[in-house]
Amino acid sequence: MDSVLLHCCCAPCSLSCIEPLRAEGIEPTAFWYNPNIHPWKEYQARRDCLAEYAPTINMKLIVHEEYGLRDFVRHVAEDIDHRCTYCYEHRVEETARYAAEHGYEAFTSTLLASVYQNHDKIAEAAERFAKQYGVRFLYRDFRPNFRAGNQRARELGFYMQKYCGCVFSEADRYQKQIDRDRAKYAEIIL
Repeated sequence: MDSVLLHCCCAPCSLSCIEPLRAEGIEPTAFWYNPNIHPWKEYQARRDCLAEYAPTINMKLIVHEEYGLRDFVRHVAEDIDHRCTYCYEHRVEETARYAAEHGYEAFTSTLLASVYQNHDKIAEAAERFAKQYGVRFLYRDFRPNFRAGNQRARELGFYMQKYCGCVFSEADRYQKQIDRDRAKYAEIIL
């Protein structure tokens, strides 16, 4: 397969995907499209880490720049608990559309590497958008490479994020601390 567009959510996750694809003789083109990542400094850190890494391994990178805080919040605000479905579908659809419009034979995503994401929903969305846009979805279960990829990312000094990227996920990450603080300060009268 000559041309595969690899949606990349970050450089650390890309490590779980690039080498396995190259081992198959597939040379992926990295595709940055992540309007779900907030705040801006988080978006910037992830994008820039991938942009700095790609040339060191001779990998082409396409940056589809769209910091989409308002649009993302508008789409998930009514159902925050199910925001991940929109997030997966939106990014996978744009990857499929871009791949089809720019002559790629297939597309895939580093989202398929994370042990924290809903693998089946991602693959299901990718299959659906592959049909819609007339481009092949290259399914691979990259999860077995996830821990080794993250270890390699640490060794390389990559920026390592602590949450998936959306502001609601970041709040979830701190929920226990938020609850402790609420209890601690409940009796303070200002």
